[in-house]
Amino acid sequence: MQDLSNYYHFSRDEWQNFHGEKHTQAITDAELLKIKSLDDEISIDDVKVIYAPIRHLLHVYLKNYRKLVKLKNEFINNENKKVPFIIGVSGSVAVGKSTTARLLKIMLERAYPQYVVGQMTTDGFLYPSKVLKKKGLMEKKGFPETYDMPKLIQFLSDVKTNNGPVKYPLYSHNIYDIIPGKYEEVNNPDILIVEGINVLQLPSNANIYVSDFFDFSIFIDAHADDIEEWFLNRFIKLLDMAKDDVNSYYHQFTTISRNDAVQMAKDVWNDINYPNLLNYIEPTRSRANLILHKSSKHQIDTVFLRKY
Repeated sequence: MQDLSNYYHFSRDEWQNFHGEKHTQAITDAELLKIKSLDDEISIDDVKVIYAPIRHLLHVYLKNYRKLVKLKNEFINNENKKVPFIIGVSGSVAVGKSTTARLLKIMLERAYPQYVVGQMTTDGFLYPSKVLKKKGLMEKKGFPETYDMPKLIQFLSDVKTNNGPVKYPLYSHNIYDIIPGKYEEVNNPDILIVEGINVLQLPSNANIYVSDFFDFSIFIDAHADDIEEWFLNRFIKLLDMAKDDVNSYYHQFTTISRNDAVQMAKDVWNDINYPNLLNYIEPTRSRANLILHKSSKHQIDTVFLRKY
């Protein structure tokens, strides 16, 4: 276990007291159902107890960030231009990063309608499958070397410095690959939430890191055994959804026995996802501003806030 002595530790009950401004909570159970990832669990109680204080904390950081940008421009006699405030959300596969990112986007938009909030995943910066196969990296998909990190860093640099739209490749979990010729774009938001397993990692032989562009970072944490269970449950649900979808990457696994398919998923966890978590993802936890620890039931039970 990493030393977290440079973090304040808060229980769920303690954290809920830091709600800050009073905002009417307009998020419904139906909306939560739409934004939650497959096999993830989140409730209105989580929104009120955990995420409302986080929303307030992010606004505190944003206000101070904008003041600093303004003062810096005044110092060097530059025109004061908007520079996006970037939030990084990291953690293992199947831990609920996407749910957290989508929820924070909605909550920030509703509490502060004056801000344009964007949200994206770094999956689009994975090398296409044909490139991974050529490099012999298909069996390591998700490891640091399977991402085009220079391209991701250039993208974030452009987001910070440009005043117009910046494109990034679109990834499909259904086909398990980059969609050729398809792009999403980020168009000068006030806040951008960037979610991915790799966003706090320190790639070798690099002078600048993805996290250098972050103004706040969140790590979603849980015990490895719990994450493995969530990963396998999600795989089973994907199998069920792919049964009649021949275009789905997971359809191929519906043609073998369920036991064989689940064993294959366990092998993927043991050979790829767990080593990636142990060696590359979990070591970045102590680089985050905020760590959200989940219990086996997906409920956040402990919050760690960096002291400095």
